[in-house]
Amino acid sequence: MTTVRDIFNYINSIAPFDKAEKWDNSGFISGDFDKQVTTVAMSLDACIASAEYAKSVNAQLLLTHHPLIFNPVKRIQKGSALYTLVNNDIAVISAHTSFDKANGGINDNLAKLLGLENTVHLGSEILVAGDLNGEMSIDDFAQFVSQTLDVQGIRYTDTDKLIKRVAVGGGACGEYMQEAMENADCFVTSNLKHHEMLFASEMNFAVINAGHFETENLPFLMLRERLEKNFSDVEFIIAPYNNPVLTV
Repeated sequence: MTTVRDIFNYINSIAPFDKAEKWDNSGFISGDFDKQVTTVAMSLDACIASAEYAKSVNAQLLLTHHPLIFNPVKRIQKGSALYTLVNNDIAVISAHTSFDKANGGINDNLAKLLGLENTVHLGSEILVAGDLNGEMSIDDFAQFVSQTLDVQGIRYTDTDKLIKRVAVGGGACGEYMQEAMENADCFVTSNLKHHEMLFASEMNFAVINAGHFETENLPFLMLRERLEKNFSDVEFIIAPYNNPVLTV
């Protein structure tokens, strides 16, 4: 019999929750720690859509990357994700920045999706850098990233330099720009501000702003394969949740 606690302990063993950033809320968020689990719904976000889906498949646990709760909750309204999950006795575990840093976590998986070789974790523990199989122009590499991650609209800086060494940081990793510049020819991340991209452009450094959802969704859901190998009595179902933020 597998419980919520068992799944928590396994995730904690591969992506220790105590490694999460201080501002983060990774870990066991709500529910019954000792509840038996036969069905787990997985989603990048703990949103209304994923909560309703978990309810529809009679899941006992919703496993997400982004936490259900970041800040203190002052009210719980009917129809909210938290209300739906609590009222249907669905536990929530969120593996956020702890999974960003982990071996085999978000950024290792993102590097794998982009075909990077000889990968290493950089000093911040967040970024991962690796080599492309061959050099590419920034235009060709940006198109490859867009197609691989199913990005509907991509922003990037131009450079005449060929891209070989790539640093990746899924989600919002603009604060690690300098580290990326010191260790790679190109930085694939998201949520970059205009002045950050302008600075990179002036330094003739390639950055690809590929979208928060796009740089984390597939890398997070790749965790399912590892979970299935360790919990054969549990069904892990990916919620059919697409990026609600559209790009023309």
